[in-house]
Amino acid sequence: MHNRVHACVVILGDLGHSPRMQYHALSLARQASLEVDIVAYGGSEPHSAVIENESIHIHTTIQRQKHSHSLPKILYPLMLLLKPIIQFVILLWFLCFKVLPPDAFIVQNPPSIPTLMVVKWVSSLRKSAFIVDWHNFGYTLLGLSVGRSSPFVSIYRVLWKEISGGKQYLYPRLLFIITGKGPEKEKYEEKIKRLNLKRVAFRTMWLSTEEYPLLLGSADLGVYWHTSSSGLDLPMKVVDMFGCGLPVCAVSYSCIDELVKVEKNGLLFSSSSELVDELLMLFRGFPNECDALKSLKNGALETGSSARWAAEWEEHAKPLISEVISRNLK
Repeated sequence: MHNRVHACVVILGDLGHSPRMQYHALSLARQASLEVDIVAYGGSEPHSAVIENESIHIHTTIQRQKHSHSLPKILYPLMLLLKPIIQFVILLWFLCFKVLPPDAFIVQNPPSIPTLMVVKWVSSLRKSAFIVDWHNFGYTLLGLSVGRSSPFVSIYRVLWKEISGGKQYLYPRLLFIITGKGPEKEKYEEKIKRLNLKRVAFRTMWLSTEEYPLLLGSADLGVYWHTSSSGLDLPMKVVDMFGCGLPVCAVSYSCIDELVKVEKNGLLFSSSSELVDELLMLFRGFPNECDALKSLKNGALETGSSARWAAEWEEHAKPLISEVISRNLK
């Protein structure tokens, strides 16, 4: 028997690559005083605050090895079917036998399959509350890989210039640091080498959760070029940038203006030429005469100081989670 209210955070992915769910686990432990189990893949090391918190217990699941890139294309549909089945069995085993029955399961969507199905079923079996952090729609992400017209997407949905100019002396030399370790990293590094840029340099790197905010804090501008497949989710990376007082140039999509306020804490662009124009405008006269950049930085600092994770979680997530758990305990 366990006396403290207990939550289980489920992540079908690398825990170290899931800052949003790490924040949930920390808030559940610190602000809601819950015992927290995290079920996730291993890989990158999570934030030290997660590891060191005595109320948080990490359970590492088995991750299927990725060999799909070496398989013939004809076998790709088969792998799409086998992958969720394997994940279903592994996740079911951990949630049923490796963790104590929680008062609430908390899961992020996507991925939808098999995560939502497994956690929903186990929550009913173990009489636990079932809470979903809706981050995006799984079928829209799948559509990016196999095409929106693919029958797999339909099934899934049912289940739910070089910067230069004539006056180069007005502009600084720019260093772009690209973070991450995606599968196409080497391909883009080769593309960058072939550009033969003179006043622009690129570096790629992977940073720990402790090092990443230090990099953001030392930068002058953040560039975010990912879009939302559903058009309904907001990027945590931009929130991280604002938290470090870093203004952002972000690619425009349907709801991004809820987070990036044009000419207050950042700018939006819809094409590479628009991004170039924004960079030229922001860095003209850098570092002493770039008033537009300084204004955006002040706005980013204001946004970051007024929208901290803990305060937002306390106001919006905690009441909902507490209500669901209380209702489930009756």
